[in-house]
Amino acid sequence: MPESRPVSSLLALPGAVALAADGTAVAAGAEASTTVAAHYGDPVAEQRMLAAGRAIVDLSDRGVITVTGPDRLTWLDSLTSQSLAGLAPGRSAETLLLDPNGRLEHSIRIIDDGVTAWLLVEASQSAPLAAWLDRMRFMLRVEVADVTEQWATLGQLVPSGAALLVEPAAPNGVPLAWHDPWTAVQSGGWQYAAEEAHPGAEFPAVELLIERARLTEVVTAVRAGAVGVAGSLALEALRIAAWRPRFGAEVDDRTIPHELDWLRSAVHLSKGCYRGQETVAKVHNLGHPPRRLVMLHLDGSDALLPGHGAPVQLEGSVVGTVTSSARHHELGPIALAVVKRSLDPGAALVVETDGVAVAAAQQVVVPPDAGATAGVPRIPRLGAVPRPQA
Repeated sequence: MPESRPVSSLLALPGAVALAADGTAVAAGAEASTTVAAHYGDPVAEQRMLAAGRAIVDLSDRGVITVTGPDRLTWLDSLTSQSLAGLAPGRSAETLLLDPNGRLEHSIRIIDDGVTAWLLVEASQSAPLAAWLDRMRFMLRVEVADVTEQWATLGQLVPSGAALLVEPAAPNGVPLAWHDPWTAVQSGGWQYAAEEAHPGAEFPAVELLIERARLTEVVTAVRAGAVGVAGSLALEALRIAAWRPRFGAEVDDRTIPHELDWLRSAVHLSKGCYRGQETVAKVHNLGHPPRRLVMLHLDGSDALLPGHGAPVQLEGSVVGTVTSSARHHELGPIALAVVKRSLDPGAALVVETDGVAVAAAQQVVVPPDAGATAGVPRIPRLGAVPRPQA
């Protein structure tokens, strides 16, 4: 997080609690690793309000990049995993920037208003991504700017019948409300999860862009009771329950999209060439991702919640790591973890937390047999003699 990133004015609300660098809660105003509230005094009640569409979440610690110019969408299409060339004004999309070996370098949430493509990213991504994009402009008619200091993001869930609680900005006449495509498999995408009732369908997340100066208006609305507010812990719990990957949590320097089932919302399998496409196609059609995402249901007897990077073990051997964890208002303590593909889905696991072995049961997100969708028959070895049929 850049040192210049301003502390959100929503941290001045009653009960606001931020997170310290070690992950423990601290009172607003004390040294913290975030500039937004983890909760406002009652994380469970905040989850329920958020799920019902009655609360907003302060995401103003995240980054915002703009891309302008007539070539912006075809240019972004050529660089990233999603089909963006025909993105209509007001439509939302998600795309991934991969390295030449198909590993994830950036995840990008994008909405275009007919004049500007707005890229919503993690705070740690904004400066390096903007710099990389600027270097890739060549002779194309595009301009890139990191506008995080001027623009802020608010989050909300919008279930059926709910309305937006804060009016998003519309500098070019199109409201800047990004609707998360994770609720359904997108055109050209693919889902590895075998669940018919995918929990992502119950995660109608929206991110609203407003001018950063308007955060004080949001504070006034919350104090007046016109808008409910929830902390980032509430959103994380609902995200984890929806199996929704996040760049700042589930991704490391080895991650490929297949491991997190990210082909569901952020990859178009039949679009034109882009960096890393060969790996995406090869693993999907012929191979298997080396790791896979699972959700863990944790034993809550010791009231311990594993942190990011906590080892997942089977009979004393490390078979994966926790990427995110939370206390869900209905499911109890849960976590997302990335584990070895070969791990038995029925294996009883433990997660080391503060020296305590916490029992964990797997719920499969990406199955061990994910990939190899082409079903291409194995080619006989040169010179091999076919066996006679019985």
